Amino acid sequence: MNSAKTPSPRHALLDLAPLELDCLNMLWPMGEGTVREIRDALASHRPRAYTTIMTIMDRLARKGIVERRKTGRAYIYKPNLTAEDARAHALAQVIDSFFGGSKELVIAHLDAASPKAATLVAPIGSVAGDSTSPANASAAAAAAGSSGRGRPAGTASAK
Repeated sequence: MNSAKTPSPRHALLDLAPLELDCLNMLWPMGEGTVREIRDALASHRPRAYTTIMTIMDRLARKGIVERRKTGRAYIYKPNLTAEDARAHALAQVIDSFFGGSKELVIAHLDAASPKAATLVAPIGSVAGDSTSPANASAAAAAAGSSGRGRPAGTASAK
């Protein structure tokens, strides 16, 4: 990993709040836009006040994710990187942070994730009266041990 601490959009991308990411997702296809245009694009699925979007866009500008220029009384915002570049930077950060820079470990994790999700259903069925096969019990025990919390992955978020 890079030992120098330099502020860049790469480091800020994973730290974006959901509404910040929503605003960026509206801005990327536009190329550039005003707060009003971004708010109007968001309105169908995430309506917010004009001032809320103005604050979010100001934060993105301060983080260096977007640049802005004053035109009349409004600012026009433009992303500093493309959606594809943002995805690549975010994915690279995840690979570096969680997989030691190994793409092969990411692929192995993704390949292993699908069968584990399917085996987690079997123990739930056994609660309803189905008998759990030894293979499913072993898979459930392995999944519980692999989460590092002593329970199957994903159960901590259900509260």
